[in-house]
Amino acid sequence: MKHSYNQYLPSIIIHVIISSILLISCESTIYEVKNQITDWNTYHGDATASHYSSLDQINKQNVDQLELAWTYHSGDYDERSQIQNNPIIIDGILYTTSPLLRVIALDAASGEEIWSFDPFSESTGSGVNRGLTYHEDRLLFTAGEWLYAINAETGQLISSFGDGGRVSLKEGFDRDLSDLEVIATSPGIIYDDLLILGSRVSEGKVAAPGHIRAFDVKTGEQKWIFHTIPHPGEFGYETWPKEAYQTIGGANAWAGLSLDQALGILYVPTGSPSFDFHGGNRHGDNLFGNSLIALNAKNGERIWHFQTIHHDLWDRDLPAQANLLNVNHEGKRIDAVAQVTKHGLIFLFDRKTGEPLFDIEERPVPASALINERTAETQPYPVKPPAFSRQTFSEELISEVLPNSKASVLEKIKEANYGHKFEPPSTEGTVIYPGFDGGADWGGAAVDPDSGMLYINASEMAWLHTIVPLEQNTEIDALGRTTYMQYCMACHGADLSGQQHVFPSLVNLGERVSPSESLELIKNGKGRMPGFQQIPDNELTALLDFIYEDKPSNRSKSSQVNTDDPIPYTFTGYRKLLDANGYPAVKPPWGTLNAIDLNKGEIKWQITFGIYPELMAQGIPPTGSESYGGPVSTAGGLLFIAGTPDKLFKAYDKHSGELLWQFELPFAGYATPATYMIDGKQYVVIAAGGGKLGSESGDAYLAFTLPSVN
Repeated sequence: MKHSYNQYLPSIIIHVIISSILLISCESTIYEVKNQITDWNTYHGDATASHYSSLDQINKQNVDQLELAWTYHSGDYDERSQIQNNPIIIDGILYTTSPLLRVIALDAASGEEIWSFDPFSESTGSGVNRGLTYHEDRLLFTAGEWLYAINAETGQLISSFGDGGRVSLKEGFDRDLSDLEVIATSPGIIYDDLLILGSRVSEGKVAAPGHIRAFDVKTGEQKWIFHTIPHPGEFGYETWPKEAYQTIGGANAWAGLSLDQALGILYVPTGSPSFDFHGGNRHGDNLFGNSLIALNAKNGERIWHFQTIHHDLWDRDLPAQANLLNVNHEGKRIDAVAQVTKHGLIFLFDRKTGEPLFDIEERPVPASALINERTAETQPYPVKPPAFSRQTFSEELISEVLPNSKASVLEKIKEANYGHKFEPPSTEGTVIYPGFDGGADWGGAAVDPDSGMLYINASEMAWLHTIVPLEQNTEIDALGRTTYMQYCMACHGADLSGQQHVFPSLVNLGERVSPSESLELIKNGKGRMPGFQQIPDNELTALLDFIYEDKPSNRSKSSQVNTDDPIPYTFTGYRKLLDANGYPAVKPPWGTLNAIDLNKGEIKWQITFGIYPELMAQGIPPTGSESYGGPVSTAGGLLFIAGTPDKLFKAYDKHSGELLWQFELPFAGYATPATYMIDGKQYVVIAAGGGKLGSESGDAYLAFTLPSVN
């Protein structure tokens, strides 16, 4: 019996269509797998600072099954050390740093150490390190004043780089910076054969400038420099006194850089000029302090800029990398750049032109009453998105968490000024809110590169800030007090009492530490404390006499202003405004996690982030807490974040803010996690180093993965 071909044609057509659909689906799946980025090869994920991973093996449906894959202990930490590092993972190797800044290479699947390198093997190290930079065969990182290049395979110095493998960050300026602090806590970024790097400098009266520099990746040679304090003839020079470029410091990019590789544009967020709290020697708006600057990555030439604070007096540095992402704005797809701030705002721009995507208004702000101070008349306010932290301190905002909370806070601020977020520093005391550590801080924000969503953890902490006059006298017994005020008081306070959970008290120091031990510490530094090699011997002797001497006259407060000094004031130290129980002075939440739709300029959701178990045990609802370290967003619909003193590492549904998983770390995780894939298995890793907010210091890295399926 013969069959007509035509009678089978409909079924053949259907089969072909179905097969085509399956093939397309299969090819699409293959495409997605092939184009998932399995490494985490750059600080915070990639050059755009996205904090984003395309991996989705761990997702909303299975994240509750996460198990501990491995734990690594570096073995080198002390009572005040931290780990702020966001590790990079390349070809199955995890590169990171220890609490005392050894560089470590680990097998990223097992956590076994492959090699380590100690930059301080012959000296005393100090400071923190937030990440490394990788290029071809080498790792570039900073420790102390040095930029190092080491072989990524062996951990050995690359002798052809700089002077035997390292370059001094104090060189390459047109000023002698040998006695000043120039370090880099955040890593640089690679463009072609350049490593571009910011710096951390002193926030005191005598400080190095925060110029941005590019170094040859192979040789360490400095290739270009951008002056954040402009020189004569450069854009912005007129916003400073004429000689400012020779004497004033700061305006530095300490939080890290981001880069549009295709456009060749570098995005630089800068901090405030030094001294942070009085501008008597820097009248003017002070470009490029507190600015987002777009530079030509090839040569360092300015393309555009926006200043978020004019003539900063509040230490409102831009605290985090700018995030590059795409947004839908007024019916158009825009290549955008978003900058989060310490005072809880987001500035959103067209990344090519610098045009704001939402209006930014210049609004009048209070004027300063201090001698020789000229505050800016206005400050910029973005109309959208709304602030992600509260903006103004008032009596209505004071905490009532415990019965004595409000009364104790009111007593502390009874003579202080408050009521405006730009209330200037004063001798009566000023409540700084949002506070010195945010809003946002160095952990930064995560974004979904193509959906227009931004995720940021925010702290809600007020600080009580007091300016005091510099006394006018020439008595030799005042030298120790003057030296202390210049170098030590910002951290340890006018009364030597330190700051709870942050800076140790120096009261009765002789019962714990000998003068010779203190001298060694002052000179060389340790942990967060930098070394002060620049202090002359006679001032060091006077300083030690002052610290170890119990004469009240040596520690008295003067009210006589030295008007011969353009900055005739100093301040009494960084002081959080806490209630009598040691908790934040404001009503909860004391910390939040936020999802912000940058397409619409709206907050999509906001949740309380962080807990105090002892308060919950009293029946008090979750209050939130300060946090350090940022989130990671994944294609699996998740946000991974630690950062809180409760030691919890958490995964949230990024679309709703629902908590899906948590794990108690051995030490608090004040760092941004990373995620990667090896042999088809996705991992999430976090540094647990503690050391902040009263947390015990530690030395751990922990990696998590899904259970193996037989």
